[in-house]
Amino acid sequence: MRILDIVSNSKDIQIIVFFIILTFISVVFYPLNATPVRTILGILMVLFIPGYALIAALFPKKNDIDGIERLALSFGLSIAVVPLIGLGLNFTPFGIRLVPVLLSLSLFTLLMCLAAYFRRLKLPESERFTVPFSEFYSSTKGFMDTKSRVDKVLTIILILSIIVSIFMLIYVIVTPKQGEKFTEFYILGDNGKAEGYPTRMVSGENSSVIVGIINHEYDTTNYTLKLVLKNDTLNTLPVRLMHNSTWEERVFFTPRETGDALMLQFLLFREGNFTAPYRDLHLWVNVT
Repeated sequence: MRILDIVSNSKDIQIIVFFIILTFISVVFYPLNATPVRTILGILMVLFIPGYALIAALFPKKNDIDGIERLALSFGLSIAVVPLIGLGLNFTPFGIRLVPVLLSLSLFTLLMCLAAYFRRLKLPESERFTVPFSEFYSSTKGFMDTKSRVDKVLTIILILSIIVSIFMLIYVIVTPKQGEKFTEFYILGDNGKAEGYPTRMVSGENSSVIVGIINHEYDTTNYTLKLVLKNDTLNTLPVRLMHNSTWEERVFFTPRETGDALMLQFLLFREGNFTAPYRDLHLWVNVT
């Protein structure tokens, strides 16, 4: 019975767990990852959710801190925790990338929720922190019961207007303007980080670099990737990406020229326009 009581009194933790699942789905799966829903959930996941779970674990009693302090600390600790998780990921083979960051934040938050659950379980029911959903519902219902039908209708219209205004404001904030279409183009070393690039190569032997492309063009886009060394095209790859999709692959090439301080160019063309590269990167390499 005690476990059932704590489950019923831990609705905030249940909401956090549901939110984590919803955020993961909106970030990973199409078409949700191409909508403002992903951005809205992502902002909350970075700025509020981890801190709230940590506060729930640190302060399981209702009288430890008040509600305003709990909300403020949730934002503050989230801002502190997220960079630390990113710093830790930087020293792992995964690097600071979308999915590893999301999984790390989710795992941290779930562990804090679990800790909060068991810490509350050890407390008497009268001392446990709970979000007073039922009290809020009862007070709202009592307030509405005392109103006339016209007042009820006006109150509902006012509430709906506020909700619609909030969603419209969020939509305006998270929806990029027309001029903000772009493509991310990057190269990574053998460890999947922006370091450790190959700089010494042997003519006639295979080398490789991890190349990444992320489409933020708000449309399905056809790219062409070319690797050029001293006017010699070493590899050409076609890449087709939907909006908000990522292509990250190890690209192999075999240098044929020799020399020191040669420019290895990574040229990205878009929609068959080969007049000038849409994006370009380069490495300085020595080939013997």
